[in-house]
Amino acid sequence: MKHSFLVPLALLVSQAVLAQRTLSGRVFDAVTKEPLIGATVRTPDGKTGASTTTSGYFSLSTDATQVVVSAIGYQPFTLNTAANAQALRVALQPAVEDLQTVVVTASREAQLRTDAPVAISQLSPTVIQDTKATLLTELLNKVPGVVMLNYGNEQHAMGIRQPFGTSAYFLYLEDGIPLRPMGVFNHNALLESNPLAISSIEVVKGPASSLYGPEAVGGAINLLTKRPTSVPTLSVGVQGDQYGYRRVQLGGGGMLTPTLGAFVSGYVARQRNGWQAQSDYDKQSVNGRLEYTLSDKTRLTAAASYNNYDSQTSSAVDSVAYYRREYSSTSDFTYRQTYALRARLTAEHQWNAQGTTMLSTYFRDNRVGQNPSYGIRWASGAPTARGEVNVNAFKSYGIIAQHSVKLNWLGAKLLGGASFDYSPTRYDAHQLDLAAQLRPGGRSVEKYTVTADRKDVVIADYDTDLRNSAVYAQLDMHPLPQVAALQLTLGGRFDRLAFDYNNYLDRSSGSKQYQQATPKVGLTYELGKGRGVYANYSQGFSPPGLTSIFRKKPNTPAGAPAEFYYNLAPARFYNREIGGWASLFDNQVYVDVALYQLDGRNELLNIRQPDNSTDYQSAGKTLHRGVEYGLTYKPTSELFFRFGGTNAVHRYQAFALSTSTTDAVQNVNGKDMPQAPRWVANTELTYKPQWLPGWRVAGEYQRISAWYQNQVNTVRYADTGLFGAEGVSTLNLRTGYSWRETVEVFVNVLNLTNERYATAATRGNAATDRSTYTPGAPRTVSVGVQYNFIGSK
Repeated sequence: MKHSFLVPLALLVSQAVLAQRTLSGRVFDAVTKEPLIGATVRTPDGKTGASTTTSGYFSLSTDATQVVVSAIGYQPFTLNTAANAQALRVALQPAVEDLQTVVVTASREAQLRTDAPVAISQLSPTVIQDTKATLLTELLNKVPGVVMLNYGNEQHAMGIRQPFGTSAYFLYLEDGIPLRPMGVFNHNALLESNPLAISSIEVVKGPASSLYGPEAVGGAINLLTKRPTSVPTLSVGVQGDQYGYRRVQLGGGGMLTPTLGAFVSGYVARQRNGWQAQSDYDKQSVNGRLEYTLSDKTRLTAAASYNNYDSQTSSAVDSVAYYRREYSSTSDFTYRQTYALRARLTAEHQWNAQGTTMLSTYFRDNRVGQNPSYGIRWASGAPTARGEVNVNAFKSYGIIAQHSVKLNWLGAKLLGGASFDYSPTRYDAHQLDLAAQLRPGGRSVEKYTVTADRKDVVIADYDTDLRNSAVYAQLDMHPLPQVAALQLTLGGRFDRLAFDYNNYLDRSSGSKQYQQATPKVGLTYELGKGRGVYANYSQGFSPPGLTSIFRKKPNTPAGAPAEFYYNLAPARFYNREIGGWASLFDNQVYVDVALYQLDGRNELLNIRQPDNSTDYQSAGKTLHRGVEYGLTYKPTSELFFRFGGTNAVHRYQAFALSTSTTDAVQNVNGKDMPQAPRWVANTELTYKPQWLPGWRVAGEYQRISAWYQNQVNTVRYADTGLFGAEGVSTLNLRTGYSWRETVEVFVNVLNLTNERYATAATRGNAATDRSTYTPGAPRTVSVGVQYNFIGSK
């Protein structure tokens, strides 16, 4: 009798056990199909829950018939589990009105945007997929404060808190690893990437040197590549335009096993008989990525990319051709050939809830051979000229190690790391003899032709063994326990660039090094309800590039020994910035603002000589001051409005052009720097009607105000474009239709009103110099079709 009460108790326990079920499955992004890390799966009462692993997997024991799945930056979803408790697939829709919520570039780890005291913007997968960009310029110009110039055939220049151009003040990254080693900057480096492999893009504006190192002065652009998808995917597509551009693309991936996933994407592109002379090109680009979940705490990632690019290069044109819309080229022999192979292996391990370690090893094999039009030297009125052929090649072997730990005081988190990069490089250049066919009057050239390939006349010839090493650390903490909304960030980095060199022109060899510590301090204060402010002070520096150091100085007297730029000093930058963000009207409106002042010291500047050669100076003071602002507005589920812009001044404070009393201008103190417009803006309105699911249409307006063409500020580029605006003023139209995510068609019309405009207009300082123009593309209609397969397992 005394044990009889155990019988009903046992029955109740057994029923409870039977009622408990184990729910398992994966949570992924509905747009990209990539797994979501750290998504929460919980019961409606919030008492039971679990988080997804690095592969988006979750397992939860519960008797609930419903669970709520949520993740930062996504719309929550309530799942009915009664029908199926295993192999669940949950696709979360991005919350487009909940902008800039999670970023990784600000601190090298995933964090809330509100915790980062920097100006950072993100181009989401939705924006990237809707844009259907042919070139990266179509994407990056959507970012407030960013101007990426389209030089044709994926060639480009950049402007972020700097005049736009080719200076080495921007760092290009792929998954947090620089595309090139410090000291071997190339303004065209982003053509060594695969736009179809990009899942999202993050842009840090201002010096990011404390974490990513030199050259991240104006900003850092991080291309985040696509991960293996949680469900099987395959996309096949073609696109082209009326000017002979054709592209075939392929991408797909999925989970090969419960712990191993893969994704591959690539394309083959070619251009023939384009709107601009001398513009044929071919490119093959492939990216592959494998992810292996070794355990719940350890993930391995192997990734590789291959880019092979072979292009003719068209020259800038003079005013006669530009204003006649004669998209001719003064040369029919110039070209650029680029080969880039990169591979990396990354291990990530979470020791416990407090500590995480990351270790990456990488390899690069890169070669650029070119006969550049900008290398042509011609003196006004002369019947002859000189060109050059050069080859720059390097291989890199590098490692990045990083550890982060959460501390038990003041809610602190400490991140520290070290990196080492060994990159042997080789560079040589020789002369071409050219004949110059002059226009009437002899002040400009209509056509150059090659008369002799002078391999015996060497312009540059050197090799180096580059060694880049660095240590960095960043501490995030809440200094006032009673004010949890206040966060203090302290960061710093020490970089050393050293190399041994052989300069075969002056038969010299030796060693050089540049080293610098760059600190950062920042504050963020979250006001609540999606509002906050921040302030930061940071420093950056950029050593001179190898091609500048080992370039012969122009205007060396005949018969005199060649002189080089061995004494160029690294540029230093000091950045002060305040900003804030606010989500308003029940998350329908989001605004962000940043005000900055970037002071440059010993900034590497170039003086264009009358024959188009360049004299480098590492001296003087510059001022870069501006305000960046962005606004997004989603009044309904169908409409989405975006506006971003920057008003800035880029000015010489102290810079001597000449010390000769006979020169008309000795300095340009107080003058605007060339290629530095005062206002840049980009705005877009997108409509996705509910009455026709899958259809979208968007209008985009690009605005760049007038700018000075030379350092002495005697000539401005102020042509009128759309709406009578001076500078660049163009309209783009994009539309597309996706039928059940399976078949997708799109049409992009760029420069809808066929405006005549220049992406670059420059001129030397001499009174006899003439302006040269890089024309923008006329109205271009791009059409594409894509088939998408999305599996269910």
